[in-house]
Amino acid sequence: MAKRQPKSLTADAKVHPLFPRDGGWDPLADGEERREQSYVRKVRPMSVGQADLMEAIATHNLTMALGPAGTGKTYLAITAAVEALEKGRVERIVLSRPAIEAGESIGYLPGDMTEKMAPFLRPLYDSLSDRLGMKRLRTMMADGTIEIAPVGFMRGRTLNNAFVVIDEAQNCTYPQIKMLLTRLGWHSTMVLTGDPDQSDLLNGLSGLADIAHRLEAVDGIAVVRLADTDIVRHPLVASMLTVL
Repeated sequence: MAKRQPKSLTADAKVHPLFPRDGGWDPLADGEERREQSYVRKVRPMSVGQADLMEAIATHNLTMALGPAGTGKTYLAITAAVEALEKGRVERIVLSRPAIEAGESIGYLPGDMTEKMAPFLRPLYDSLSDRLGMKRLRTMMADGTIEIAPVGFMRGRTLNNAFVVIDEAQNCTYPQIKMLLTRLGWHSTMVLTGDPDQSDLLNGLSGLADIAHRLEAVDGIAVVRLADTDIVRHPLVASMLTVL
């Protein structure tokens, strides 16, 4: 009896999933396969630290959220941004994140600036799509209501009437964070999120902890420090972080 020959790979299967042959990877491309959802849920804090963060964002123009992975820093910041946009308190949302690889090099990426940055910005797309739904997110990004930009393209800008979220700020140097903070314009709110203990920069280069310490004494700025007890991912995450 002849052995069954394995099925040959199709042309599409041989293409790298992140970089299809017909164009660059679109982080929203798989949205059609997801359950379409609209912004109807009211996000509520799941810990004391999260409640403090939500209160700080609501009452301060500049908030720094520091804490370990899984504490909801980015999600709560983006939720507050979407709510501010929905209620007409701001005209746009600006999100920024450093393009730093987590301990490994994936080489040069194909495509234009948007396509090169897409893998690094995927966590922001995920949070936005959860709050807005894929169709609304596509529309808002197309008309500029929501802008996602790399840190290096923020210099020289003044962000008025905007809700600005700087994610993964532990991967920014002191001069970079100083530059980002001074982008804050009139009628705007800014939230920086990061975990000083998980920087992918060389030792001593991250400026997040130092700047947070300096700004903690400044009136009008809130520095919220989340702890292991605020982690809302799998319980093992909190357990691992206590020993790692």
